Amino acid sequence: MKLIRYGSAGKEKPGVILPDGRWVDVSAFGEDYDETFFENNSLDDLEKWIQDRGEGLPEVPQETRLGSPIVRPSKIICIGLNYAKHAKESGMEIPEEPVIFFKSTSAIVGPNDDLVIPKNGSKGEREFQLERSGQWVKGKSADTFAPIGPFLATRNEIKDPHNLHLWLKVNGDMMQEGDTSDFIFSVPEIVSYVSQFMSLLPGDIISTGTPPGVGLGMDPPRFLQAGDVVELGIGGLGESRQFVRSYEEASST
Repeated sequence: MKLIRYGSAGKEKPGVILPDGRWVDVSAFGEDYDETFFENNSLDDLEKWIQDRGEGLPEVPQETRLGSPIVRPSKIICIGLNYAKHAKESGMEIPEEPVIFFKSTSAIVGPNDDLVIPKNGSKGEREFQLERSGQWVKGKSADTFAPIGPFLATRNEIKDPHNLHLWLKVNGDMMQEGDTSDFIFSVPEIVSYVSQFMSLLPGDIISTGTPPGVGLGMDPPRFLQAGDVVELGIGGLGESRQFVRSYEEASST
């Protein structure tokens, strides 16, 4: 299945994208896509519930805003330097173990929500990450820095997670492009490794890295500016789009 949450920010309802492409409301099922939902294996119950109702589910207009397909999880775990080509462009050695850092869950927004440059930010936001005590989490956790979606795909939707094409454009220019076959550490390896150091809870997000082409590695470096448009996608997992706004502009609306 493809799970979505739709509606205004903070008031999202659960939905599903059906095989025929229609968006339908499943809030009558009585559960949102949170830790309890995944812990209780409610996916199977939801699928049967949808099948029993056939064509009777209310349809959702596809111009409706999408939120994160997961209610705020307990944590967002990120794996740095997990694409061999990205490590090379960064001038970094291939790590012997996965590099772990976190993003704050307050950074989560919908897949097409605005990306806001944080207050006092100037490099989108590498200054916080690299020039102020070298703490990655500060540069990764600003509000809006974790767009999630457009949907959550269940395991049967993706044949091979290690054979997916990724791309990212800024203002129409292709910036990043890669394939998950370039992973240094596979998905099972990452889950196993992270589990050695902390409990993974149902609904937790593990971000498995970024492909080559990051602006920091360019000569000269390129950073996002207010007015930029970022578009990205992963084969089989949909596309998203963010409009970049300044902190001042976002604060005035």
